[in-house]
Amino acid sequence: MKIKHVLHVVGQSGAYNKDLAAMRAGATPDGFIYVGTPVTPGFRQIVQPGAAVSIMLVLDDDQVAYGDGTDVIFSGAAGRDVLFQPDEHRAFLTEKLPAWLIGRDVSRFRRLAEELDARHHNGKPLHTALRYGISQAVLHAASLAQREPMARLVAREYGSELASAPLPILVSASTNDWKQLDQRILKRADLLPHSSFTHVERDVGLRGEKLLEYARRVVARVAQIGQPGYRPTIHLDVYGTLGELFHNDIDAIAAYLGDLKGAVGPHALMVEAPVIMQTRQAQIEIYQALCAALGRTGSGTQVIVDEWCNTLDDVKAFANAGAGHLLQIKMPDLGGINNAIEAVLYARRKGLGVSLGGSLNETDQSSRITAHIGLACQPTYLFAKPSAGGDAGHMIQMNEMLRTLALLQIT
Repeated sequence: MKIKHVLHVVGQSGAYNKDLAAMRAGATPDGFIYVGTPVTPGFRQIVQPGAAVSIMLVLDDDQVAYGDGTDVIFSGAAGRDVLFQPDEHRAFLTEKLPAWLIGRDVSRFRRLAEELDARHHNGKPLHTALRYGISQAVLHAASLAQREPMARLVAREYGSELASAPLPILVSASTNDWKQLDQRILKRADLLPHSSFTHVERDVGLRGEKLLEYARRVVARVAQIGQPGYRPTIHLDVYGTLGELFHNDIDAIAAYLGDLKGAVGPHALMVEAPVIMQTRQAQIEIYQALCAALGRTGSGTQVIVDEWCNTLDDVKAFANAGAGHLLQIKMPDLGGINNAIEAVLYARRKGLGVSLGGSLNETDQSSRITAHIGLACQPTYLFAKPSAGGDAGHMIQMNEMLRTLALLQIT
């Protein structure tokens, strides 16, 4: 099966881009936006609508494969690619990409995806958002050509074992939006609330008291309205604020994470990005030290690596160093989804947990494809996307996994 036409449209992503540097520097919240001057290159304002490019590959039997390219909410932060601005890539999408792809055979995914991911344009690698969308379309095309679910194709080409049940899903609830939290509890989200704590004084408290109280309130609400036996993992994303609060004092951070585990009681606790350093090596070293300190305290709190773990090479570096308990595979940051697949499998071989995530800024199509990759590679959990609403992303991924598992039994 070969590609006959290559089309693209610029559309909407599931969320927004936010200038994390400006937010952490003290920009003033004003409703959903922030008042202040952008700091990160490319931003026109601190919060602005995201963008997506949908790649469409028309095959020679007139089937159409789709892939959506987006970046993450906090573009340009901690080593990530710059803000994705589709207009900057119009010439490539209109002229160069069709020249690369028309007439190419799509019966195998991995070889073509790796070739495209490694290509350069104007002397530079393609933006990660473009590689993300193009590789999704190639995987979808290969599955159409082979007439098999994407999950099975990935498992076959990478030698992995397919999951036999849906994977756990982390579902977000906006900080202090208690109605959203109720919705997550009623839907029995496996992990919640993934609330964001980006500013020490406002979100965490100068003694850490605000975050502790928030955690207590979350588990109290789970006990109050959750179904009997429902005990979700509590997941909190703190964007380096614990490092700021405790001046990167490892023992102090570990002690506080022990207090936070006490606040959630019998629930498992995962804390994402407790510290953000200025380089990858510094990030690796501080997470090695923090994991060792947590091991000494025996609190059971698990640390999730996010910032500076952006590429396949980064994932391998953190995994080889044992820096963190789980690695966040933020899929758009890795470019081609072939890299995300390899990253999950590599981290698992090294004995680390894996969050196969991405961004609320993604789309329905990238969310479905993530579900297939999850079934093929079996990370610890998926991240519900797109959109901050939570219900839509949860529904898209769970239903895609359930449908695929049913099909796998008869194909």
